Amino acid sequence: MPLISVIIPVYNGEKTIQETVESVLNQTFKDWELIIINDGSQDATLDIVSRIEDPRIKVFSYPNAGLATSRNRGIDRASGEFISFLDADDLWTADKLELQLKALQENSQAAVAYSWTDLIDESSKFIRPSSHITANGDVYARLLLVNFLENGSNPLICKQALTEVGGFDESLSGAADWDLWLRLAVRYQFVAVPYSQILYRVSANSMSRNIPTQAADQVKVLKKVFEQIPESLQYLKNSSYSNMYKYLIYRCFEGLPTREKGLAASQFLWFAIKNEPSLCRSGITWKVLLKIITVILLPAIPAQKLFTKFPKLFNTNTLLGYIKYDVS
Repeated sequence: MPLISVIIPVYNGEKTIQETVESVLNQTFKDWELIIINDGSQDATLDIVSRIEDPRIKVFSYPNAGLATSRNRGIDRASGEFISFLDADDLWTADKLELQLKALQENSQAAVAYSWTDLIDESSKFIRPSSHITANGDVYARLLLVNFLENGSNPLICKQALTEVGGFDESLSGAADWDLWLRLAVRYQFVAVPYSQILYRVSANSMSRNIPTQAADQVKVLKKVFEQIPESLQYLKNSSYSNMYKYLIYRCFEGLPTREKGLAASQFLWFAIKNEPSLCRSGITWKVLLKIITVILLPAIPAQKLFTKFPKLFNTNTLLGYIKYDVS
């Protein structure tokens, strides 16, 4: 019986699945099984994974049902003591499983180990580091402020803990991972591996690009949480919502600017200010507003040229710096 079960859900992933599987094959830790859940792919995905010869790889095909359902199907098939998920367009560094397993073995109170994330493009080239937040022990309050695990390809989780909290909520398509991490954090400690080991691919077709769905699901997650948590943590509510909307604004400005993104960003900015009125006094807020107006009024290409010509005027990347990471 393998010690770790790796689960890769894939839907029409012919462009990236080979490289993703290879990043598992290249792990320095070898006692794993790889469960590939083919979620009704209609391209060459199944042919590609079927040609990869390794007895540790198991492929199961189902009708298309979405990411959360596919992950849960993988959990049902898993026989390892630990489970890790890897999306079909993301990559791991070779020591990811080894160091995360070591972290859990050295911290017996922890049930979840996670690492830092870096962003890569469609050609697997490095774009930039992500937030690189290190949090250990009882991380629940901090995880309410921001999903510092950042993606579903990150943690290594004790299967017993995963079974106890109930797996992924299949009604959520855009925030099912954050919802699960929060449910785990209520009961279990986390341990951080302070190295960049998750390579998260940013592409035009990635699910996280569906900003309205992501926003709706994140609101559902926070609403459910703050209906249940004790009074002692209710003070985090406004900051949690404000952080969420700041992050969504940032995502709206990724890629080619469109009027649709500008309108969404204007809504998110309003909600962020409602939850954190002090944003009105921040210089970055006025930069964001200027950028929103430009995106709404100008076609995409002229707007993009304007942003490139005047980077200081339109640079809203520092918006992430206004996300509150620390509980106080």
